[in-house]
Amino acid sequence: MIISCATHARMGLLGNPSDGFGGQTITVQIQDFAATMRLWESPRLEIKHHPVHDPSTFDSLEELHRKAQEDGYYGGTRLVYAACKHFYEYCQDNGIKLRDAANFTADYDTDVPRQVGLGGSSAIVVCALRCLMRFHGIDEEQIPLRLQPQLALAVERDELGISAGLQDRVAQVYGGLVYMDFDADHMAAHGHGRYEKLSLELLPDLYLAYIPHSTMTSGRAHNPIRFRYEQGDMEVIEAMGQFAEIAELGRDVLERGDVDALGELMDRNFDLRRELYGDDVIGEQNLEMVELARGFGLPAKFTGSGGAITGVLTSDADVPAIRKAFEDRGYRFLVVTPTGNG
Repeated sequence: MIISCATHARMGLLGNPSDGFGGQTITVQIQDFAATMRLWESPRLEIKHHPVHDPSTFDSLEELHRKAQEDGYYGGTRLVYAACKHFYEYCQDNGIKLRDAANFTADYDTDVPRQVGLGGSSAIVVCALRCLMRFHGIDEEQIPLRLQPQLALAVERDELGISAGLQDRVAQVYGGLVYMDFDADHMAAHGHGRYEKLSLELLPDLYLAYIPHSTMTSGRAHNPIRFRYEQGDMEVIEAMGQFAEIAELGRDVLERGDVDALGELMDRNFDLRRELYGDDVIGEQNLEMVELARGFGLPAKFTGSGGAITGVLTSDADVPAIRKAFEDRGYRFLVVTPTGNG
């Protein structure tokens, strides 16, 4: 029997980057991109390398150079490997029984654009953990849903030293449209935030634009701000409070169907981020995408830490003309489909 799982990409709609600073966010999954994994019983445990994302042979040194520039040095196999290791340790530490002498072979695939703030790496990890739970017959009673994002985060942060936060993992574990509150006191007391699923029917049409082959990393963007925050810098602390307020207001405008107000909050979210982080960190291409979108009357903000933007797609938007304008400058543009499936 083959166990198959899929985990979709996600877009931060409001509040980010306050998710990493005790704030609040609203995030949605989209069915346009996903990571998938298959797992089946076998005599020995094997994690198969992906022929595209984990290459070990090349036609030339030039091809190796191009691949390294576009995709970096690490594919998804290390994420699956780390997920398996941490899953085993978690089960051992928490008295969760695994199947005796049960080995498997696993392979994965993904079409989530890399390093553009769509949750590509977390999608692979969450997908791997889902498959492992199903393979060993572990349900939400043994690993509660509210704790699964922490488990997924630990795979990247603790095992691989990747700078990451909970927002992506919460969105991908819960699925759909999720309001998240990472209040520090609640996190300290309960080990998780407050997570509330909202109806996808509240959402207007949304677009996504992104940089193909982005080399953006979240650590580059967040590390200086993290240092200032931990030093008690009031500009950063107050800004994170404003980001959280934007998310809280966003839940209200979604529930009353005020599309114009939602777009205004998205613009405010990006403008505050630009003011706090500065244009050098935001990056020339990201600024160009935002200016392009706003030139067509579309709100625009980052989906994550940079490399992709999203916003409300207004009813009078000329999608073919907008797509052409983005593609003429080397970007990708699409109308996305939110999904409630993990």
